[in-house]
Amino acid sequence: MKRLRVTLIASFAVLATVLATSLPAAAAGGHFTGTIDGAKYIIDVPSNWNGTLVLYSHGYTLPEVELTAFDAPNDGATGPWLLANGYALAGSSYSQNGWALKEAFHDQIALLDYFKANFAGLKRTIAWGHSLGGMITAGLIQLFPDRFAGAIPMCGVVAGGPGVWNSALDAEFVFKTLLAPNSGLQLVNLSNPNPFTSANLGLAESILSAANGTAAGRARTALVAAVGDSPGWFTTGAPQPAQTDYAAREQNQMLWDQNVTFPFVFALRGELEARAGGNPSWNTGVDYRKLLAHSINKDEVEALYQQAGLSLDADLDTLAGTPRISANPAALGYLEKYIVYNGQLESPVLTMHTIGDGLVLPQDEQAYASVVRSEGNQSLLRQVFVNRAGHCAFTAGETVAAFQTLINRLRTGRWEDATSPGAMNAIANGLQPAAAFNPLPASFVDFRPSQFLRPFDARNVAEGD
Repeated sequence: MKRLRVTLIASFAVLATVLATSLPAAAAGGHFTGTIDGAKYIIDVPSNWNGTLVLYSHGYTLPEVELTAFDAPNDGATGPWLLANGYALAGSSYSQNGWALKEAFHDQIALLDYFKANFAGLKRTIAWGHSLGGMITAGLIQLFPDRFAGAIPMCGVVAGGPGVWNSALDAEFVFKTLLAPNSGLQLVNLSNPNPFTSANLGLAESILSAANGTAAGRARTALVAAVGDSPGWFTTGAPQPAQTDYAAREQNQMLWDQNVTFPFVFALRGELEARAGGNPSWNTGVDYRKLLAHSINKDEVEALYQQAGLSLDADLDTLAGTPRISANPAALGYLEKYIVYNGQLESPVLTMHTIGDGLVLPQDEQAYASVVRSEGNQSLLRQVFVNRAGHCAFTAGETVAAFQTLINRLRTGRWEDATSPGAMNAIANGLQPAAAFNPLPASFVDFRPSQFLRPFDARNVAEGD
């Protein structure tokens, strides 16, 4: 792996075995650490605690990294703001790194049980988290709705496990079929999940580098991005390329692949497969013409194919005629359990996403909203978007603005216009010191994500798809 610039941070009735000094009920404010069932935890309680606990779920952490607990976003300002305003914080490392949703659900609930047993005065708990932690947050409120008053999944994998890994497989499949059909590149059943030593990842990177050197290769790389709906915007703080700047969009998509996406799809997929007992993804029956027709990058693909003198129809025919990949049913069952969403909300949920996220797409939010709407719970859900490139690239000001907006919803029982860009930017921009909370201008924006291209939720499970 050349680079991985994004740090990817993301019945439970059995009593937990606590390997820390027991705290007395109604413990005074302070900083507490320990271990529960092999998972490290952090708890911070301010002396002016208001009775609200904020449970933070961290994002994906590489399996090779030491277990580390976080109880707040790692931006240097959000945690101190919460404590200063009377909110208690807690978070688990989970007992394993990687695609550890099973462990995270257990460990976060075990931590809540521990907190409740040792700190008198708990009135309500709010769940939130980033990236895989956003996925965990949405899972916690689905699985344990009575434990939470509300939630903020941030940059979350809220299209669910099967959908996002299927979408990744689509991009992998197009990449190998059109750029290296005779290579030994593995798409599934990966033997080495370590992105630092994976020969499979190294091969994928070399294929990508060669493709980037020719017009035909760049056109086909754009098609890879299109079936995965990767945005043509990579660098946080840089302006978004113009819609007609197809070359710049393709280069940004290549940067997403090279620096962020490929380590997951060509190496770390193997870590998930080891948990699941096989490959949980499939592309049998997928019509890549149809996916391209619905992609945000259709115009880019058509333009770059024309410039390269390539036949797009011929390449789509090649994809249609190439043998497909089937899922291992047991592995798919594991991924359905950890997790697909059913839309059954019982408390207010506010999601937040950057519009230029190429690792966890903003289209995930469309998939989540769709299943929530199917259950008639759309009034409990609001979704806000930040006009910026990057995965989880929120300022502390934007994060605190989202938190304050959810607190206002819990207090008043109404959303009204509190989630409008103007209202949320005003909250974020009002936080001081500006250098800590708003190193970039607050950038909430009106945005409607396009359709998630490979949706899979509880409705598909019920239908046996």
